[in-house]
Amino acid sequence: MGRKVKPVFGQVEITDIGAQGKAIARINDLVTFVSNALPGDVVDVRIHRKRRSYQEGQAIRFHKYSALRTESFCEHFSVCGGCRWQDLQYEAQLRYKQQEVSDAMERIGKLKDPPVKPIIAADETRYYRNKLEFTFSNKRWLDASEIKQDETCTSRNALGFHVPGLYDRIVDINNCYLQPEPSNRIRLSVREFTLENGFSFFDPREHSGLLRNLIIRTSSTGEVMVVVCFREDDEGARMALLDHIKSAFPDTTSLMYVINPKANDSIHDLDVQLFSGRDHLIEEMDGLKFRIGPKSFFQTNTSQALKLYRLVKEYAGLSGQEPVYDVYTGTGTIANYLAASAGKVIGVENVGEAVQDARVNATLNGIRNTRFFAGDIKDVMDEAFIREQGEPGILVTDPPRAGMHKKVIESILSAGPGKIIYVSCNPATQARDIELLSGKYRVTLCQPVDMFPHTYHVENICVLVLTG
Repeated sequence: MGRKVKPVFGQVEITDIGAQGKAIARINDLVTFVSNALPGDVVDVRIHRKRRSYQEGQAIRFHKYSALRTESFCEHFSVCGGCRWQDLQYEAQLRYKQQEVSDAMERIGKLKDPPVKPIIAADETRYYRNKLEFTFSNKRWLDASEIKQDETCTSRNALGFHVPGLYDRIVDINNCYLQPEPSNRIRLSVREFTLENGFSFFDPREHSGLLRNLIIRTSSTGEVMVVVCFREDDEGARMALLDHIKSAFPDTTSLMYVINPKANDSIHDLDVQLFSGRDHLIEEMDGLKFRIGPKSFFQTNTSQALKLYRLVKEYAGLSGQEPVYDVYTGTGTIANYLAASAGKVIGVENVGEAVQDARVNATLNGIRNTRFFAGDIKDVMDEAFIREQGEPGILVTDPPRAGMHKKVIESILSAGPGKIIYVSCNPATQARDIELLSGKYRVTLCQPVDMFPHTYHVENICVLVLTG
């Protein structure tokens, strides 16, 4: 038997954008998520998945293009998943991100008329990231013209980004508009050198090949960190490549490497070795210095992060006396930023290495009224801990995308801080947690911040006050 024919619906109008940037249409009164489309497009849609309450499809022919469309500026836009909204006007991007926050607060957070303020736009919509991780692969993505050719005559090595949904296909990036120079020049130089010298690129299926990843960090102070990830320690190849980078880019602040024989690309449980320079960068924000190592978490859009932290400080309204808890403190960026205006700041974080960074950053800035604790937050922040450290006057929380653990929410409700500043990169889980806090807290404002232009991601700050 042949494959089941997938249904196609003609002349479908795209009417909206929903969660995670999915374009929405209604076909026979059924919500349909359509990839490769924008509101205002009229398209033919091929359905590839159907469920009871929704279906998913792809735009295969355009009859009318949306007035919200704009020309994409990157040659890799059609296959690279990094900037999926490049073809959507920036003003429209902002509008739909703000709408996502409002919808999440109303639908999931059960807030009537949620107090969402106008989203704060990014000053720069290109070259705004301070960190990128590129992947070496011998499974380069081939375009349609290359597929028609004899693949045996085509180099399959690539250094770039994963094709969305395909773990073993990499787009070979010529120019990326996400990170300022020397990021592009370093990546292209590394690619040219390794190809000319016959270095083997990683094979994700066979788990073979020498070169795995290239991580580049930059700071607003002009410092640059390069980390090369090898699958195995081939000393001759390793020294040759690192010597090349050092020679070609002598102003590199930190040049490091790591040997990663694991099945995954994470380096957080591996030892990163210093080849030349310092083992860290220094970032500055409002006179504070932050030490950033190869494993450190730091907001990847520095200028927007500064706006975010200034807002957190403004909304906290600190008098200089109250104790502040910073839950999911990470490397203590917010905690150290607030310290001068607080009586003391207690930071709690799951990742031990991040807590070490937080302590180093406090010392670097001469901050003496912060204390940082490592451990599973739901276990650390119990009643005994709160009695010992003192009840929080204000609590700041900036959890990962999954939101706060239910036991952490229970601890917050038990501690009863007068105000909660909830920072989130996922309005859906943020709204879920807010609904769980709603018995004792009222949301007074929500402030979306655009940290990632040309993507559907949005950061959001919510202020909650104790009602009694």
